[in-house]
Amino acid sequence: MKNREFFNEYIKVFLNQNSKLNLISKNDEKFLWEKHIFDSLSIEYFFKNYGTSYTSPLKLLDIGTGGGFPSVPIALAYSDIEVYALDSIRKKINAIENIKQELNIKNLHTICNRAENLKEKFDIITSRAVAPLKIITEYALPLLNKDGYFIAYKSLRTEEEIKDAQKSLKKYNAKVIDIIRYDLPLEENHTRNLVVIKSIS
Repeated sequence: MKNREFFNEYIKVFLNQNSKLNLISKNDEKFLWEKHIFDSLSIEYFFKNYGTSYTSPLKLLDIGTGGGFPSVPIALAYSDIEVYALDSIRKKINAIENIKQELNIKNLHTICNRAENLKEKFDIITSRAVAPLKIITEYALPLLNKDGYFIAYKSLRTEEEIKDAQKSLKKYNAKVIDIIRYDLPLEENHTRNLVVIKSIS
């Protein structure tokens, strides 16, 4: 994983945008690296296990990107991935666009729209803190390429959410193939999960 120093410029630019637009809470600013950037970069655990089957360039869609997590840290860390940050709220997309311009992130693209309006397909779809799994799968799975992966960033209620999502998974002939657990670098125990979903057709 890229170290914190690699993201120093991004942190500075993000905090400047946050002061104008309140993308994350003031309290969370103190934990920007631990709670947001490090968490976004945990996709590295997925790539270690599943990344070898791909040929570049990969297309990754981040649904409900909000303040740009995980889309912007992923775009910065993986210059060979074309990252599409999707959100329906214009001020959030504008903030990401400003960050993109300021840092000259060539592989980052912004889309101000709703997922159900998209026609394009993607190799990887991510979603972090957007909606319960049973809801977000309905938006993500129709947009996946045949051999694509949907990665949902989840915390405490992962098993329960997977159980609730079975109907949606069945509808799109998909299943949970892995749950990758990891801890955020915080003093208190903060376990997170990457729920890896793949089409089984």
